[in-house]
Amino acid sequence: MRLTVPGPRSLAGQLFAMQAVLIAVVVAGYALFTYVSDRSQAEEAARRQARAVARSVADSPSVLAATRADDPTAELQPYALKVMRDTEVDFITIMDPRGIRWTHPDPRQIGQTFQGHTERALKGETFTETYTGTLGPSVRAVTPIQDGSRVVGLVSAGIRVEQITQRVQDQLTALLGVAAGALVLGAVGTYVVNARLRRHTHGMNATELSRMHDYHQAALHAVREGLLMLDGQYRVALINDGGRELLGVAGDVVGRSVAELGLPAPLTGALLASEPRVDEVHLTASRVLVINTSPVSGGERRGTVVTLRDVTELQSLMGELDSERGFTQALRSQAHEAANRLHTVVSLIELGRAEEAVEFATAELELAQALTDQVVAAVSEPVLAALLLGKTAQANERGVELMVSEDSSLDDGLLPETLPARDLVTILGNLIDNAVDAAQGSARARVTVAAYTRNSGDIPELVLRVSDTGPGVDPEHAEAVFQRGFSTKPAGPGGRGLGLALVRQAAQRHEGSLTVAEADGGGAEFEVRLPLREPESVAGGVPSGAPAARGAGGDA
Repeated sequence: MRLTVPGPRSLAGQLFAMQAVLIAVVVAGYALFTYVSDRSQAEEAARRQARAVARSVADSPSVLAATRADDPTAELQPYALKVMRDTEVDFITIMDPRGIRWTHPDPRQIGQTFQGHTERALKGETFTETYTGTLGPSVRAVTPIQDGSRVVGLVSAGIRVEQITQRVQDQLTALLGVAAGALVLGAVGTYVVNARLRRHTHGMNATELSRMHDYHQAALHAVREGLLMLDGQYRVALINDGGRELLGVAGDVVGRSVAELGLPAPLTGALLASEPRVDEVHLTASRVLVINTSPVSGGERRGTVVTLRDVTELQSLMGELDSERGFTQALRSQAHEAANRLHTVVSLIELGRAEEAVEFATAELELAQALTDQVVAAVSEPVLAALLLGKTAQANERGVELMVSEDSSLDDGLLPETLPARDLVTILGNLIDNAVDAAQGSARARVTVAAYTRNSGDIPELVLRVSDTGPGVDPEHAEAVFQRGFSTKPAGPGGRGLGLALVRQAAQRHEGSLTVAEADGGGAEFEVRLPLREPESVAGGVPSGAPAARGAGGDA
């Protein structure tokens, strides 16, 4: 025979068993207490009743008069029987001081000696006792019949213990009925509550729930992605370490509304939205985040689960890749043009026009060198110079003239380490791309770039200005153009409305500003101002290379 050891019951099952046993014990204890209490009360009530009846009979003038008669039984027996019926006692015995009965429910016992104690009554005292007499165990009271100070007889009234027990049993039956009803009602209520608990705990026992909680806590702290859970009122119910870091929140935020976290308005709106969001890009002060939201519902809205991914590095690399792709396309186009020019030179030589071939080649070389000299003379910072040369070639391919203004002056080594070249590429590259898009197709397609430094108070600042000859920016949209997702152009494969938002993010990360105004010749003019602070190692702060010095630049 194979024995199977039952596994641990579910938490709901354990609670149900415990509550059922508890209710049964409470009801049984109450029933026992009530039974003992009722029996004690019944006996006390019987004593009071017997005492009252005995005193009433003893104090009756007719009884005192009958004790002087020649045959007291003839007068007292009918009277005693009548009082027994009226007062519902089991016996009333009237006797002489020696204990010889004058009355008894059983006429055969008349004339016999009373079975019980009479000493205290003969001294004039009324008392009660439980005694077994001719009718069985009874609770009785014995009191004297006094003629003045002389005891001329005794009266005993009693109720059989059997009758008292019957009364208690009748009460106990009703009590057991009530107790059974309470037990059934408690069991049903406990079953309903535990059935609901079983649904919520998915039938798991306490050990499984504890293990699940441990796994839950370990997973929350282990994942690098951010996880945020909101309740039905859009309050933070749970947030892991990654979520705190990505959102830039600190302290105890559980229980606070999303609107109180100080997040950017578009991101707050996405978290408060009732519909799901899938791979939506949002910007914080220093990060580019991809968020996904999913409502938690079970007949009613219970909350929202939000996942956060940091794509700051990815977005920056994508921007650099786009720039490299543009450079490649420009080089391919330039190579095509160079091949055409080379064929022209070769053809001129074959035709015997060597001097014209030399003049043509020299003119093309001087034009290319003049463009390079112009850019390098104005901006000798290598990264920006390379960016401007590449963007110039791209703009020319699209029929847009890109010029570096005469007031541009940016020497190599002037920019501090706290201002990474990647951020400059993000800022200037996006501004030029937007300007070329706006100027393309206009009557005089031109983009002008200015880059120089100047003193603003005690702190020098870098000024990057890009203007175009496009349609310009509506004053009503002067602030909206910097919001993620805003664009007046049709959406492309990669989406629109992110470039200016990234520019503003990079500017604000370095405590700079980004403004838009109308250009002198029409179109839009975007200007970025970045304070040029010395690295903290030079200014007497943390040692060079410390994380704080790198964090000031915000590697986007």
